[in-house]
Amino acid sequence: MSSKTLFDKIWENHVVKEIPNGPTVFYIDRHLIHEVTSPQAFAGLNKRGIKVARPQKVLATADHNVPTLNQHLPIKDVLSRKQVAMLEKNCEEHQIDLYGLGHENQGIVHVIGPELGMTQPGMTIVCGDSHTSTHGAFGTIAFGIGTSEVEMVLATQCLLQNKPKQMRINIEGELEEGVSSKDIILHIISKISASGATGYFVEYAGSAIRALSMEARMTICNMSIEMGARGGLIAPDEVTFNYLKGKEFAQQADDFDKAVVEWMELYSEKDASFDEEIHIHAKDIEPMITYGTNPGMGMNINKNVPTFEGGTTAERENWEQALSYMGIKEGELLLGKKLDYIFIGSCTNSRIEDLRKVAEIVKGKHKAENVTVWVVPGSQKVQKQAIAEGLDKIFEEAGFMLRQPGCSACLAMNEDKIPPGKLCLSTSNRNFEGRQGPRARTMLVSPMTAAAAAITGEITDVRRFLALYN
Repeated sequence: MSSKTLFDKIWENHVVKEIPNGPTVFYIDRHLIHEVTSPQAFAGLNKRGIKVARPQKVLATADHNVPTLNQHLPIKDVLSRKQVAMLEKNCEEHQIDLYGLGHENQGIVHVIGPELGMTQPGMTIVCGDSHTSTHGAFGTIAFGIGTSEVEMVLATQCLLQNKPKQMRINIEGELEEGVSSKDIILHIISKISASGATGYFVEYAGSAIRALSMEARMTICNMSIEMGARGGLIAPDEVTFNYLKGKEFAQQADDFDKAVVEWMELYSEKDASFDEEIHIHAKDIEPMITYGTNPGMGMNINKNVPTFEGGTTAERENWEQALSYMGIKEGELLLGKKLDYIFIGSCTNSRIEDLRKVAEIVKGKHKAENVTVWVVPGSQKVQKQAIAEGLDKIFEEAGFMLRQPGCSACLAMNEDKIPPGKLCLSTSNRNFEGRQGPRARTMLVSPMTAAAAAITGEITDVRRFLALYN
């Protein structure tokens, strides 16, 4: 009997039926939905006269289109208001729990699932959103699906899936001060490219991963998609169990202890085989920044923008277009470059741990005059906790704007848009052309790097910043 990977164990436990020479009928434990990718799916069900198969397995929230100011008022944007209203209508008709605007559990879908204890080891989780991979941090098979698949899961609680290839990325050693999980994943993507894990499900392993908090692990799994992977996951351990214990929807008392016994079996066995393995030393990872228009165009923050080497004419043209769009040149040193906006938020970096790190760096200081700083918590619970800890006062005194929960300027599908031509240092996950608003320019960094830059008003090596102020 061959040794099994963590992915194998979860996959095999959810196979409903193997179709000869075809895909697998795959059972889904938890289906998360929001206002953007669900309306067409519900319309398809209604057209066929079908009810949601297992509404108790579905959780809905409003996050992409919601404003992050004055959430008690009607949504100004017509399309956004319509989508949120449709979500409310569909959830009511199909008896699905909805955490809409004004609800104490409302927030970004990939933030509220874990913080409520709904995301648990061994599960299969899907959502009509690519960053569903975030939940893999708990030892789950979690991935994004398209609208037609959203309809399929609503109707059957199953999906048709082909088993992907498997990759393991091992990171050993200790991270130096100023380096975080965001830097780990940006480092990986810069090494293997934005398509380097296409066709794979990635397991992250090694002493550096085991040393991370759950929130840091979520950041890494969140951006698995940015290197083309189907998803990413991390074996559950004591850090996972301690995070889940006492959560609202986690098992209680003896039932929790019994669950932990089962969860402890979720790991890749010693001789388990992967289609590809990558080994990285934590000491080689420095604070990272992207300089182009895809997440693979990243580098150590104190290095010069690389020059294009090799590749086709088309690739060269794409490279030049990316640098032209960003307003930078090959060989340029980015340190000291003036910024316009700082965005701290998104399903990648909007949890309480992220906000605490930012507050720790900026406490007693004030933002530079040339930058506008938005801090957007990932959920109502995160916002409430931040206020309870006095982080809101720290941000206010620093000249930062603490907004209300939502996806915000990560994707500008709402009122939070970076103005045309402005340069934004962002803790989000994507830096495509126009991602944060028409002609907006985005550089991806960690919350610590963003915090340091907010004070200096320019791209800054957070390690030097910490050495200066500590």
